[in-house]
Order: sequence, then structure tokens, then C-alpha cells
Amino acid sequence: MNTFLSPDICVIGAGSAGLTVAAAATALGVSVVLIEKGKMGGDCLNSGCVPSKALLAAARRAEEARDGARFGVVADAVRVNFPAVMAHVRDTIAALAPNDSAERFAGLGVTVLNGEARFVDRRTVAVEKTRIRARRFVIATGSRPVVPPIPGLSTVPFLTNETIFELKRLPARLIVIGAGPSGLELAQAFRRLGSEVTVLETSRALSRDDPEPAALLLETLRAEGVDIREGVGIARVSRRGRTAMRVTLEGERGESLDATHLLIAAGRRPDLESLGLREAGIRFDARGIAVNDKLRTRNPRVYAIGDVADGPRFTHWAAYQAGLVVRTMLFRFGGKVRPELLPWVTFTEPELAHVGLSEAEARRRHGRISVLRWPFSENDRAGTERSTRGLVKIIATRKGRIVGADILGHDAGELIAPFVLAVSQRLGVKSLATSVFPYPTRSEAAQRAAIAFYAQKLDSPWLRRAIRLLRRFG
Repeated sequence: MNTFLSPDICVIGAGSAGLTVAAAATALGVSVVLIEKGKMGGDCLNSGCVPSKALLAAARRAEEARDGARFGVVADAVRVNFPAVMAHVRDTIAALAPNDSAERFAGLGVTVLNGEARFVDRRTVAVEKTRIRARRFVIATGSRPVVPPIPGLSTVPFLTNETIFELKRLPARLIVIGAGPSGLELAQAFRRLGSEVTVLETSRALSRDDPEPAALLLETLRAEGVDIREGVGIARVSRRGRTAMRVTLEGERGESLDATHLLIAAGRRPDLESLGLREAGIRFDARGIAVNDKLRTRNPRVYAIGDVADGPRFTHWAAYQAGLVVRTMLFRFGGKVRPELLPWVTFTEPELAHVGLSEAEARRRHGRISVLRWPFSENDRAGTERSTRGLVKIIATRKGRIVGADILGHDAGELIAPFVLAVSQRLGVKSLATSVFPYPTRSEAAQRAAIAFYAQKLDSPWLRRAIRLLRRFG
């Protein structure tokens, strides 16, 4: 016997995007059914952002202990207890899990269903024997790791972000395929914990980021002992004994690299399987579900947000989209997606953060621009902590409006916040240059970079004539 539900909103997927929609809509008195086939909290909580940052935190402590001699603090030999490190990762997930739990959302008034959702027609979803006929649907099923078609890969055990946090022993020799943010974060973490690490990338490492700070970051990682190889192809993967594997590179030499563990970090693909999208009249392809600038699919009753939609794949971007969709569904004024607002951070040490347009994008869109820089080697706080690698780079229009920024440095993910605001609110460099920043802080580097906009104008003949004229009046 079937059960029928008729909520205002049915959300498919209980990751960051889906949970945000469910919580916001329920708080506004709207009936919500939330469907999740796996773990509540999605990839970010269980196998993405949270566990990776917990692992990075442990790795940073190990590196700081080794590096203490520069400050006159000498520790005995650092010993990494890897099972305890992984216990720290699990404990971190467990501490945050109640926020995303089915019990919490049921307490908020959400009807939570565990199972696989499938559209049976344009306005009905089935979960086992339950039928949901909602006024609006939000698809937020997230994404899964891409497994590239490398010959022999299926014959060896390999790791992805969904399995690497289940390791019981520290990898002796780890090969990472993919030099994007996730691959490099995990590469540095395992190197600092004691693994030998090689990263293989078919194109350019950190290809989405500004080449200038990205090159400085790669230089730092290589100095720590991470072997990063760019522009290399993989011919095949094969077993080598019971517990090892071999990766053979393309080329005349056919160089081979041996490893005890292999991590695939080659990107992500949308989780579309078994949704019945054709039955719902929804367009999609390998990149994800097609949506308009208001995140609505071809079926006007259905929205798609987060990693499952064709576009950037970040937890905070999914939450931003969720807010737009809730406002659109309930108040009809959600607005359009503004891609230029998207910030992202590579959480290595130093961190690499970006928001807005890149230098190349800004030149194409605005023509003449100002590129303003200030290195952390000129920042007193960075000097006191002997962490001076990196810079603040601001992209501004000819009139001084901030349209983009990149920061490489300690806690760059925190330092990018004023630039996120500046890009969002269309602020100019004057807003930074005329503000008072506490001393000594790394945030002063943002102000110094902004002041450089006016320093460029000091060579103006008109300005010099004006100064000479004003001097005559005392």
C-alpha cells in the first residue's frame, strides 16, 4: 500500500544545499519533505571539507613541531600516531554530525525519508512505497569522484576522498592523480605526516587559479618534499606484488613510479543516477542538470542546486544557491546567480584564496585595469612569525573599483573576506586605503596593496602641476 505526501517543497539530497533549503523553508512555516539515500550531511561533512580540514590541522601541528627550532623552541623527534590522527578526524565529524542529523531536522518539522528518490512523472517523486507530489522540488544530490579511464586502474585498489579517511595505516609511498585543490591539500597533509608523496597532473596544477600565486604555492610544496609533476600522461597502472602498485607514465622513456597507495583526485561528476530526470522532463548531460540563471530546470516545478547543477562545485556556493532558490520559491524575488561573487580557497599552507575576476578575465571585460600587489615579506606580522611567502594581489578597474583579488599566505581564506564584500558591493580601493587596520596584522597587506593604486598616480604630470600650484599658497 502506497503512502502519499503533498508538501510545499520536496528536497532530494541532504548535503549542504539541501539542508539549507529544508531548514530555511521550514523556519518560514513551509512544509518540507527531505530525502537522502546515504548519510545526512553529504560529502562535505562525511568525506570532504570537514575530514580533510581536520587532517590538515593534524599535519600542521606536526610541521610546526619540526619547525620550532627557527624560533628557539626545539622539540624532540616528532612521532606521528596515525591511528590517533584518524581518530581525531572521526571525532571531528561526530562532533558536527548532530547539526545535520535526521533527528534535528525532524525536530524542526521536516519530514525526513531515507531512501532513493526517483521521478515517476513531472511532479511526482517515489521513495520505495511513498509518493511525494509537491508544489516545488529541489534536486541537491551532490557529486561523486571522477575515476579517469586509465588502463589497469580497475585492477588495483585505489582511494578517493570517499575512502581515504578510512585508512588505518599511514601510506609509505602515496601517488596522487590530480593537482587541483583537493589533491594538493591531501598531498601536503600526508607528506607532513610522514608519507613520500608524488602528484601527477596531465595539465597545469591549480589550473583555475592565477598563475602568479599558484606558482609560489607549488614552489613551497616542492620545498616540503612533495614531488609535483605537471603535463604528464599516465599510460597504465599495474600491480606490483601483494601490497604495491606501479604507475607507468607516457612517453618514450616510459618512466615508472611505485607506490603503496594511489589516490584519485581528478575532479567530480554530478550524482544523477536513478533520479528519473527524463520522466520529469529535465535536461541534463555529463556536466550536470541544465538550469537557468535562477537555478530552475526545464521543468518549472523543479530547481537544481549545488554540485548536481552544471557549474562550480563548492559547499559555500551550494549554500548561496539554496538561499536564492528559497527566496524565489517563497517570495518570487530570489534574484539571479552572480558567478563573479564566488570565492574559493585551497587550504594548503600557505593558503591560496581567490574571489571575483582573474587578471586575464578583467582585461577582457574592462580593458585597462590596475593590478595592485603587496608581498607579505613587507608585512611586519608575517615577519614576526617568519611566514613571509605570498602576497595580496588586487584587480581593479581604471577608476579603482575592485573586481577581483588573490591572496597567497597564512590564513588567506580569512583574509579574502574584505574582498568578497568589496566585489559583492562594488566597492573601490578607497574603501580599503582609507580604513584603519590594526597593527601588526596580516590584514594590513590588503590596505597597502590598495594604497598602491594612488601611488601609481603620483607620476601624473597633472597632479604634479596641481601640487606646485598649491605650494604657492603656503
